[in-house]
Amino acid sequence: MNASPARRVALKTILRVFEQEAYADRVFAIEAKRLDDRDRALAQRLAYGTVQRVRTLDHAIEQLGKRSPRTLDPPVRAALRLGAYQLAFVSGIPDHAAVNESVELVREYGPKQAVGFTNAIMRRLAEGARALVESLPEWTPREAALRYSYPDWIAETFWRELGPDDAQALLRVQNESAETAVRRNTLKQGEVEGTPDPLVPGALVVERVDADALAEGLIWPQSRGSQLAGLAAGVRPGERVLDLCAAPGGKATQLAALGAEVTAIEKHEGRARELDENCRRLGAGSIRVLNADALDLSPELTGFDRAMVDAPCSGLGVLASRPDLRWRSHPLAELQLDLLRAAATRVRPGGSVTYSVCTINREENEDVVSALGLEPEPLGELFPEFSHPHRPEFLLTLPHVHHTSGFFIARLRVP
Repeated sequence: MNASPARRVALKTILRVFEQEAYADRVFAIEAKRLDDRDRALAQRLAYGTVQRVRTLDHAIEQLGKRSPRTLDPPVRAALRLGAYQLAFVSGIPDHAAVNESVELVREYGPKQAVGFTNAIMRRLAEGARALVESLPEWTPREAALRYSYPDWIAETFWRELGPDDAQALLRVQNESAETAVRRNTLKQGEVEGTPDPLVPGALVVERVDADALAEGLIWPQSRGSQLAGLAAGVRPGERVLDLCAAPGGKATQLAALGAEVTAIEKHEGRARELDENCRRLGAGSIRVLNADALDLSPELTGFDRAMVDAPCSGLGVLASRPDLRWRSHPLAELQLDLLRAAATRVRPGGSVTYSVCTINREENEDVVSALGLEPEPLGELFPEFSHPHRPEFLLTLPHVHHTSGFFIARLRVP
C-alpha cells in the first residue's frame, strides 16, 4: 500500500516549509499541480492545517510518543505531524487511515528503521491526541500560545493590545478558514456573482474565486479589510496618487477604478512585471508602473495629491490565510516609518498619506503614526463600524469581530 497522492503533496509541503523555509502557498502550488480538485482540497487542508498547528502537534507527539520531534529525521517528523493533525483536529478521517498513511509516508520517504516506531507513536496519538489538545489550558498568553499554536510573543501582543477575552477569540479565529472576498472591478463590464457587503462598497463575499471572472479582470481577490484601506484613502477623480508598495496591485487598481491617476512603485523586478500584467488585465490604464526603490525615487516624482503606503508588516491580521506566517513574522516599524516619511515628501501641502498595515500591533500601528508626526484625519467618523476602539481617528478591523482580515488604517494630512 502506498500513501495517497494528497498526503504525499501535504508531506512535501510541510517538509519544504520547515526544513527549507519555503513559503507554504508557493510550494503547495508547485507540488499540487497534478492533483484533481478533490485531492487538491484535501492536500491543502492537511498541509496548511499542519503548518498552522505545528507547535501543538509537536507537544502531543512529545507527550504521547515520548520522542522530541526535533530529534527525528525530517520525513519522519513531517509524517508524524501530518498524522497528528488528522487525529487531533480533523473530523471525517478514520483514525486507522491517519495512522496507516503516516506509516506509509515514512516507508516511502524516511529511513527503514523508523517505520516501526512511527507506527507505535501514531497508535498512541490515535488513543489520546484529541483529548490532550482539548484539555490544554488557555488562561495565560503562554498557555494559549501552546493550545492554539502560536509563538509566545504573538499571544502576548494580543493579550496586551486587546485583553484576555478578545485575545483568545482572535487566536481561535485565525486558525479557521478566512472568508473569501473579491472586489468588483468597475473598470470592466460583466456579470459577477457574490453577496455585496453593506459596509464596504464594491466588496463581494463569495464561496470561491471565479477563475473565469478573475481571468477577464472582472474581479480581484481582496479581503474586505484590505478594500476598506483603499476606500479610506478618499481619492477623487483626476487626483494624482503615489502607491509606494504597489504589487500585486489590489489597492492600485482600486484607486484607479475610483478615478485616480496612479503611479505604482514596486522594488522587485519580477513583482513589478506581475503588477503591470494585473493592471492591464483589470483595464487600469491610468496606472503607471515603475520598478524602483520607494526610498530612493527620482526627484521629479513629487506634487502628488495623495499617497498610499500599504507597508510590509508582521501580518498579525492575516494569519488565517497565510499558514506559515506566524512562524516567520516580526515587526517592521522602522521600515514602515521610513516609507511614510518618503511618501510625505512626495505629496503636495494639504494632501494626504494613507497608511495601512495588515497587523494588530501598536508598535506598527499607532506608534508609527505618532513617530511620523502628521495630523490624522478623522476616519472613524466616515467609517464608524470600523472605528479603532481606543483611537477613533483610526480604523481597525479585527478578524474575530468583523470576520475579515485585520487592518490598521490611518489617513494623515501633509501640512
